[in-house]
Formats: sequence, structure tokens, C-alpha cells
Amino acid sequence: MAKRYPVKALKNLVSQIFQQLQVTPADSELWANNLIDADLRGIRSHGVQRVSMYVRKLRAGDINVQQHAIIVKNGGAVTVINGQHGIGQKIATEAMQHAIDQAHRLGVGIVSVRRSNHFGAAGYYARLASQAGLIGISMTNTNPLTVPTGARNAFLGSNPIAVAVPADPHDFVFDGAMSTVSLGKFEILAKSNQKVPGTWALDENGQVTQEPKRLLDNMQQTRRRGGVLPVGGLGETDAGYKGFGLTLIVELLTSVLAQGPISADLGGKQFGISHFFMALDPAFFGDPVAIKTRVTALLARLRELPRLGLTGVRIAGDREWQTYQQNRVDGIVLEPATIQELSQIAVDLGVDSSLVFGRKGGLN
Repeated sequence: MAKRYPVKALKNLVSQIFQQLQVTPADSELWANNLIDADLRGIRSHGVQRVSMYVRKLRAGDINVQQHAIIVKNGGAVTVINGQHGIGQKIATEAMQHAIDQAHRLGVGIVSVRRSNHFGAAGYYARLASQAGLIGISMTNTNPLTVPTGARNAFLGSNPIAVAVPADPHDFVFDGAMSTVSLGKFEILAKSNQKVPGTWALDENGQVTQEPKRLLDNMQQTRRRGGVLPVGGLGETDAGYKGFGLTLIVELLTSVLAQGPISADLGGKQFGISHFFMALDPAFFGDPVAIKTRVTALLARLRELPRLGLTGVRIAGDREWQTYQQNRVDGIVLEPATIQELSQIAVDLGVDSSLVFGRKGGLN
């Protein structure tokens, strides 16, 4: 059964783990904050359960903590950045901050990034812009995961799109993979010994599978077999081709513009994820206060629509905001399998995890 753990202590543990792998204290704190933020908002697929993945990448040298992002082209509102295979969260944070600065000056800032790494939840970076009073857009390609409509094996990434717009009582934040779900959702299901609940993925034979471990095992193969379906699901009946199209759009705006490897070629001899960030200043369109008021009114009208079911209309970001309010007080939910992973990593690196999990790794 999943249990809750204190936010501050868990964040410190994650930071200490990264520091033991030669990540600077400042970068470790930034990295830990990013992962904890996802857990606080209930996005457990991109939270500290991903620490083991990052540790593997650090040990393998896939993430070069000594390298820093450099600007290779800067023309007006558009900037191209080479991440030099550094820490994805740091590269992405710096890239979006650059887009924000450009937007304040010019009305729009666009940053294309190549040779980066997994950057966590896309919505984190879109929110950096909305918190600065701007409209933020964040995208990334990933290792091959999504099966194009009509195919049987993964070719495109999960390729999320995130958009954040200032509003009250909290910003509008849409953050979604263009595959039915991200790979991290399958990891959570596998750790919880749960079946895949919907028509999310195909196995190596092109058949829908409800076994998360089967999907994960197939995604570990050198030549990936099966994969996750695009938004809309299998075939064209429920408009899976639209999800396929959106996934391809993200690929075009990330790897193609950044001139990095496309998702299908990642994981072999080519590596280096690509990102796309945009910030728009509403002040260049009109009174930003009036625009925010209009957004708030629009969202309020949607929430007040007659209900079908118990919950009614939920706006993108509502659930995450509510979960954040609870989790920052009650603590973060972790599965026993994630606790075991973190505890073992801590032991291997000589980090004391007892303040978080107790002397028996929190499993007593």
C-alpha cells in the first residue's frame, strides 16, 4: 500500500542522492524541486519514482553534469540552445527563463533546444511563464514510445504539450502526453501490481495489452516492439489519427527544428532529447489584467455548467492545484517499490534515508 512521506525530508534525500553522483548542490536542489513539484501535484509518473532512471543515466554517463547549455544562435525573439547532454531540468529551466526574458522585451520568446535530457513534467516549464504573467508553451520529444496509427511498433515519442495561462484562483495548465499516457504511468501501474485500465498499448504481436510490465519490457528492447497508442486510441474510429498528428507536430517543433535526433533514432548510437519553449506576453495584445480577468471568467463559466456525473467540468490544472494544496500539508504518496528503490540507492551511495523512511526503509 502506498504511504505518505514528508515533503522537506524527501526533497533533501533526493538532493543528497544527486550530490553523491557529482551533481552540484545548487543543481541537485533544482532537480529535486522539479521532481517533488510533480509529486505534490499528483503527477507521480514524473516525480521521485523517476530517481532510479536518472541515477542509471548519471552512472552510464548519459547525463553529463559538468556540461552547461550554450547559445548557438540568437536572432531577435528566436534562440537555439545546445544543452551538451547536461541535466535536462537545468537546461529546460534556463531555456524557458530565456524565452520569458525575450517575451518581456519583444512580446514573444521562442527557444529551441537540442542535445538535452529528460526534463520531467512539461507543465513545470509552462508554469514558469504563467507565473511571470505570460502564456507559456513547452514541448519535448522522447525516446520512441508512441505507435503511429496503422503501425504496430513505437516510432514517435510520448511528445507532451504543455500550455499555461494566467488565471484566478490558479493558472490554467494543460500538460499532456500525445500518447494515451506517458511511460511513467506504466511504471506506476507495474510498481502497484495493477493492470492497464484502458486501451492504452499494444504488445509485440500488435494486440492490446493490459500488462504494464510487458509494455515496459518491450520498450527496453534494442528494437522496440509494440508501444503506446496515440491519444484517441487504436485505429481511426475514436480519432486516433488526431493523436498521431499531434504527436508528429511536437516532433516537428522539437527534434526537427532543433536539428536533433528524431524520437525513432534515440536510444541507439544517437542520443540527446530536443525541446521547444515559447512565452507570449499578453500585454502586447491588450491590457494583461483585463485578459486575465476574461480567462478567469471563461474558466468559471465552464466549471458552472450543469453536471453530468458527480465531478462536473474540471479545467486543466484544477486537479493538480487541489492535490498540491493537500500534499504540501499531508506529504507525498509513494509506492513500496519506489521506497525500496530509493532506500537501496541511498545505501549504495552512503546517504542516510532513515529520516524519511525509518530504519527499515519505511516498509514496517
